Amino acid sequence: MKKIILAAFSIFLLGAGSVQAQETENSKDYKWQFRLRGLGVVANESATISAIGGDVSISDDLIPELDITYFFTKNIAAELILGTTKHDVHTVGSDLSPIGGGIANVDLGSVRLLPPTLLAQYHFYPNETVKPYIGAGINYTLFYDVDAGNTVKDVEYDNALGFAFQIGSDFFFTDNFFVNLDVKYILLKTDVTVDASNLAAGLSIPAEVEINPLLVGLGFGYRF
Repeated sequence: MKKIILAAFSIFLLGAGSVQAQETENSKDYKWQFRLRGLGVVANESATISAIGGDVSISDDLIPELDITYFFTKNIAAELILGTTKHDVHTVGSDLSPIGGGIANVDLGSVRLLPPTLLAQYHFYPNETVKPYIGAGINYTLFYDVDAGNTVKDVEYDNALGFAFQIGSDFFFTDNFFVNLDVKYILLKTDVTVDASNLAAGLSIPAEVEINPLLVGLGFGYRF
């Protein structure tokens, strides 16, 4: 994964450092751009779990992703990213002695995330075939379709607002069609409440969970 990020960053530096950044861009005024990517979602998770301690483990996912980009100028654009992920969740090394157990992992089932993300971008034009860009924006993540699994009674996730950062490049093989490599990092934190009243009367376990996913995408695009 680190090699992919370094490769994307190198591509950006080559484009951004070119002296003919804007002069060699295509003369056509393209306003819209669509991409369909295969996206690897890698959680960089951590948690503060009251009552039972321990940490959290969140599974990775591989999904399709659609993004829509509108160009206000040839360099300035806004991109909306759409996709949904599913993750298995469990605690790691929790102390269950208050309910008669020991140090254990607790299955918290699964949850789906719908994280629409809006980014402002700056696009570079080192030549007619390579177009690097950087972006930053906001993300609002909706948690839905929660399955608490077979251990606890219920799990609730608060929807959350976070910041997103992006670096990538388009590689054109015609004036309109291209291949895209894209890396995003989202700062995402949510409050979680675990209803474990089936294990001990009135037992509710609050937690602060940082997900902070790294999103690495590869796909195809079309502009017009």
